[in-house]
Amino acid sequence: MEISYRVASIDDLDDIFQLVENAIKQMERENIHQWDSIYPTKEDFSNDIEKNELYIGIHNKKIVVVYALNKECDEQYQNGEWKYIGDNFNVIHRLCVSPDFQKKGIAYTTLLHIESELGFLGMKAIRLDVFCENPYALKLYSNNGYHKVGIANWRKGEFLLLEKLL
Repeated sequence: MEISYRVASIDDLDDIFQLVENAIKQMERENIHQWDSIYPTKEDFSNDIEKNELYIGIHNKKIVVVYALNKECDEQYQNGEWKYIGDNFNVIHRLCVSPDFQKKGIAYTTLLHIESELGFLGMKAIRLDVFCENPYALKLYSNNGYHKVGIANWRKGEFLLLEKLL
């Protein structure tokens, strides 16, 4: 499946948030209670767009995946024993595939795209957190070379802190 990636614009916001709301409903059907009406909000995505940190993947003129990339680390990230010490890293936030396109390798393809782009930009590492009760995300990252460096505790429970050196 061919996907083109670009920075999201404010014109994409409604479609992005509809994708996320649909994904939340799908996760709840699968008993994954990771996201809800408190997080992530439409404002979170709007803020990402304003900072040019939100990206979308498009297939046949439809947004199939969304993710944010930046250096923002929540205070809980201090719990990580990060292997890469320096500021040449990015953090993946809010990676979400449309339920209409899940289980088709889009998350994997997007992860490869992100790694390639960040490597091209000279980044040395990628960091992220993953909900301990999301088996799909856990499998995606463990199968692609991301290593556990710590645990974060948020409102929804435990999240693994993961890192991959590029």
